[in-house]
Amino acid sequence: MCSAICLHHLTTLVPKDGDYRHAEGNSAAHIKATLVGNDVALSIQDGELDLGTWQGIYFAEFDGPRERSATVTVIGD
Repeated sequence: MCSAICLHHLTTLVPKDGDYRHAEGNSAAHIKATLVGNDVALSIQDGELDLGTWQGIYFAEFDGPRERSATVTVIGD
């Protein structure tokens, strides 16, 4: 599965126990979130998500588990 492979590579690139200078102890989560991004714009066509063949939507929590919320804003018709 692509998401498991991607998470593995992110962990290799940004290990949790790296030599970071961040008082909260969650530097790796912040770096991963910066690399992946924290927003997305999606097209909807005929009431359905207009995703490509190999596209998917994943919610990744790098600093958890913890409770989060998501905001959806619809622009247009």
